[in-house]
Amino acid sequence: MKYKQVAGLFFNIIFVFSTLTRQNKLKQMVSENKSKLAEFTVQGFTDLPVLQFPLFMTFLFIYITIVLSNIIIFASIVLNSHLHTPMYIFLCNLSFIDISYTSTILPKLLDMVLTQCKTISFLECFIQVYFFMSFACTEFLLLAAMAYDRYVAICHPLRYSILMSPKRCAYLLLAVWIAGFLDPVIHTSFIVNLSFCSSYNIDHFYCDVSPLLTITCSDTFTISIWNYINGTLIAITSFTYTLVSYVFIITAILNIQSAGGRRKAFSTCASHMTSVIVFYGTMISVYIRPASTYSPQQDKFFALLYVVCIPMLNPLIYTLKNKDFHHVFKKLETKI
Repeated sequence: MKYKQVAGLFFNIIFVFSTLTRQNKLKQMVSENKSKLAEFTVQGFTDLPVLQFPLFMTFLFIYITIVLSNIIIFASIVLNSHLHTPMYIFLCNLSFIDISYTSTILPKLLDMVLTQCKTISFLECFIQVYFFMSFACTEFLLLAAMAYDRYVAICHPLRYSILMSPKRCAYLLLAVWIAGFLDPVIHTSFIVNLSFCSSYNIDHFYCDVSPLLTITCSDTFTISIWNYINGTLIAITSFTYTLVSYVFIITAILNIQSAGGRRKAFSTCASHMTSVIVFYGTMISVYIRPASTYSPQQDKFFALLYVVCIPMLNPLIYTLKNKDFHHVFKKLETKI
């Protein structure tokens, strides 16, 4: 009898031990599966192997062009003291922003196209979302500040040195950068807390808010409401302020008696107006709309405009008819 009790106890111990072992293995397998799922797959543009190298070379050329052209503008303004005016200081900041928010997307895109490894971790994805939104919000506010600068220069030229003194310009830029980087914090915190139960495939070429909302199994009502509130506070307000500023600017220009004066005034504003229309138009059409109207192909097209085309065209827009930059470039040519 004692033998049977000892044998039963022995088998019970073995059973408990084996059960605990299986549970530990199960927990390990679950944690491994979670770690494997802790990443998104970015669809990109196409999976056709024959198109990967042309895509890589195209985006590499675009990225190098964006970085070099904006660095040239940045360096030209920093190294030439006669360009240390509010208009060019704002333009210097714009060049830095264009390099920065393009660099949050294109290097990762180039890596995915070259290696065909299209996964991005949750952390990388949310970091990409935050910094892209931060630089985009900063550009919204900076373009509004540039509109204010042109408004003061044309509508109040005698008070320009007071209203746009170096100290006020510095405070304005500081406010633009702080607001631009604080604004996406709440938005990103909502996105970080989203759950993804069924799909981890992002039908885009980078981590963006709209495609993430289409694959989440969480309730998106709160984040959609905040999206509209945030868009109204930053995008619509900045865009409206810029438009109102240009209404006053155009009215003042039309009241200038000489044709030469009108042409000169229009030439100083035309580049900024062009950049504003393209940037605000594409951003507002993508982000300030219901998530249910999301269209992957349409969003990729608009994203290419504000991620690639605008940063590449801005240096050309701002320097093509700018006599100050022509003078700087001629001096550079003579030195070379």
